[in-house]
Amino acid sequence: MKTAVTTPPAPHSSPETGFSYSRAFFEELVDAALAHAKKLGATDAGVQASEGCGLSVSVRRGELENVERNRDKSLSVTVYVGQRRGNASTSDFSPQAVEQTVRSAFDIARFTAEDPAAGLPDADDVAREQPDLDLFHPWAISSEQAAELALRCEAAAFATSRRITNSEGAGVSAQQSHFFMAYSNGFRGGYASSRHSLSVAPIAGKGAAMQRDYWYSSMRHPGELAAPEAVGRYAAERALSRVGARKIATTECPVLFEAPLAAGLLGAYVQATSGGALYRKSSFLLDSLGQQVFPKHIDVFEDPFVPRGKGSAPFDDEGVRVQPRTVVDAGRVNGYFLGSYSARKLGMRTTGNAGGSHNLVMRSRRTRAGDDLEAMLRKLGTGLFVIELLGQGVNYVTGDYSRGASGFWVENGRIAYPVQEVTIAGNLKTMFAGIEAIGADAYNQGAKTVGSVLVNRMKVAGA
Repeated sequence: MKTAVTTPPAPHSSPETGFSYSRAFFEELVDAALAHAKKLGATDAGVQASEGCGLSVSVRRGELENVERNRDKSLSVTVYVGQRRGNASTSDFSPQAVEQTVRSAFDIARFTAEDPAAGLPDADDVAREQPDLDLFHPWAISSEQAAELALRCEAAAFATSRRITNSEGAGVSAQQSHFFMAYSNGFRGGYASSRHSLSVAPIAGKGAAMQRDYWYSSMRHPGELAAPEAVGRYAAERALSRVGARKIATTECPVLFEAPLAAGLLGAYVQATSGGALYRKSSFLLDSLGQQVFPKHIDVFEDPFVPRGKGSAPFDDEGVRVQPRTVVDAGRVNGYFLGSYSARKLGMRTTGNAGGSHNLVMRSRRTRAGDDLEAMLRKLGTGLFVIELLGQGVNYVTGDYSRGASGFWVENGRIAYPVQEVTIAGNLKTMFAGIEAIGADAYNQGAKTVGSVLVNRMKVAGA
């Protein structure tokens, strides 16, 4: 068993939250760094102080395997000298270290080439209101209690069937962090957040016929996590369903992506319409604003203000205001995902997406309440239902898509048998345009929520 030891609490600790440093201490630290940057002659500056801590426990085959406690801290300083930018960071919060870090950032800026797009966000874009989105729910759980939950989860998987013969383990994680940042453009803000999870990966069958699957639950509030027994049973059922998997002949057919995987398709869209990819011209969706990319029945919404949402934030990573918006309207691209720098490079205005997207929901106007997974399999008819993807075969410049896959062959709307060792291939442009249906079985994967997605045709390479 491996155990990581934490450092003693700092003198400016905040015991009620479990943090070593208080919000007030962070504000003083950031203000001191900003003042020193101004003293050195910086045109503008931004400083962020942050701290994270947590507990991770894993078990395997009924035995405690690993206990880790983590605690980290950082001070990041960005300095501008005209349109020259420098950045430096430190984990030492002493006054001498803070001044040295500011000096390092200033020196880097002085000798860096000018960049016309460099600079803090415009004052007009700075967030003035910072709503409380209920993101912080610390979990006062001991390593013994966490181990008990993980053991219950794994035991439930083994108890599901005698054909569950092994396990890659179960784990519990309780993580929390907080930060405060301020810029010379007037922005000041910060907040605390938490993320907790429970997972297990059982193995079914023996020898060459063994099949593995997993399941997990992840929430900001520990009270909203799924019961460990439910997670264990469902993971076991998934592994058992894959026993007897076979290859299939190479073909072209409709493909149904299970909801957790469908979030990856939405993620590919975000990547292709993000500022960095667009101004570098490394996206297959260049100049797509206002263009039809999805069928007319598809919409994508973004809402940063969902209480306890995994992608919620009162402002983006630059302190820019965020707002709900329709990203895709009736299949047309209604907006990109831009931070201040990429917006300037494109001659546009920031969308408040420095740091990524916020709680995206992808929907079809054709979806009805009864369109559960069984209904989606009927819509699939005869084709491949994918529940696992392997590899990173996505070319965001061309849109070419090729991934290893496992799942089930479906005939006449019913699962016929499990499938493994196949490759599905297509082009994301064609795949997006070919989305025929989205299920009502919506699943939240991080900051993205979408049901199972049916693509009308893809190449499937098998035996």
